[in-house]
Amino acid sequence: MDVLQSAQSTAGFGELLRVWRERVGLTQQVLADHATLSVRAIRDMESGRVQRPRQETVRLLADALRLGGHHRSVFEAAARRQALADEPRDEPTAPPVARGAIVGRELEVEVLADAFAEHGDRLVTLAGLGGVGKTRLALEVARRLYLASRWSVRWIDCGRQPAAGAERRAELARAIGDRPTLLVLDGADAGVDTALLDELFQRCPGLRVLVTSRLAEPLPGGQVIPLAPLPTPGPELDHDPVALAEVGAVRLLLSHLRRLRPRYRLEADEAPAVAALCRQLDGIPGALELAAGWSTVLSPRQLVVRLADGPFHLAPPPAGYGGRTDVRAALRAALDRLTLDQRDLLDRLAAQPGDWSGEDAVVLGGRPPQECLAALHELLAGGLIRTVPARDGVRFTVLNLCRSFAASGRNGELVGAA
Repeated sequence: MDVLQSAQSTAGFGELLRVWRERVGLTQQVLADHATLSVRAIRDMESGRVQRPRQETVRLLADALRLGGHHRSVFEAAARRQALADEPRDEPTAPPVARGAIVGRELEVEVLADAFAEHGDRLVTLAGLGGVGKTRLALEVARRLYLASRWSVRWIDCGRQPAAGAERRAELARAIGDRPTLLVLDGADAGVDTALLDELFQRCPGLRVLVTSRLAEPLPGGQVIPLAPLPTPGPELDHDPVALAEVGAVRLLLSHLRRLRPRYRLEADEAPAVAALCRQLDGIPGALELAAGWSTVLSPRQLVVRLADGPFHLAPPPAGYGGRTDVRAALRAALDRLTLDQRDLLDRLAAQPGDWSGEDAVVLGGRPPQECLAALHELLAGGLIRTVPARDGVRFTVLNLCRSFAASGRNGELVGAA
């Protein structure tokens, strides 16, 4: 029995695919081209990440490898055998169902899903200002892994569920077992039980954990990813409705407007007001949703006028808002978490018009460079400043909501105030 015959009799589908590909002298890319598949799909099948290849995919691969007769039968049987062997005893646990569409976060969803499924990250913390969309993004990542990779999803709302005791830990570990699972700890603003994570990681080899929190607290072995608000349009797009409608914050605002006003269309005369509204509210999804809630009685131009003196007088609409994130309270809490030095730096930066670089912040801060840059990092992770597109390196700007807050004093009212 030669090497190929031995492989055919004992190998899993992924290994057999690799053996045949190498035997006929094809790279993964060339095989992908011949089979009209992505190179990532070939890589995932050979590595075993794809546990149940579709029948049509197997047929395309067999054609591309020019398999016939007995070899083709063995190849197809290996795919069926793997599907049966990998079939879970129970269906994977589904994530909670999101209550609204996600708009403008396509890249973030792709990056986070790849971090877990492709790169093998086991622990990621998604940090950002309240209302920026952390929970909605986590739901979409969980949905992607559930549908595309057949992962189970375990969702814990840390704001409502008590910390897990020893009995609960054991129960959770048994429920997860060794199957690929994403555990989401949503709203872990009070911190994460690292002992729980250590135990689960040891007992559950297929476990990945996604934490959402307003605090960018690093966890051992984990990665913190700050979630920025959605991109906002520059003034150069104010009179170009087509280009304007492609910007993330505008796309989200328009999606809300069209639900409440199905006949709404972004016309040239109203485009500047829509752009200004997105800039005033910094592209924060929670703030945009709140503003859109008033669109049944106020046009975008009227909303801009109401917010001209600062976004302090826009209360939640009496209907349609649903008690979602209070952006005012979230911003105040983020500011209250700052140290005196961080708050002083933020106030100095907020007094500067336009954007600035890290080097500019060091000059304005008047403190040792390392201290200023560390404070800048905390402001970014807390969602109080954001990066802006630049050709000459990384540049930043203070959120307009923060500027308004600083101008009105710390007791000023923000978006969402009654």
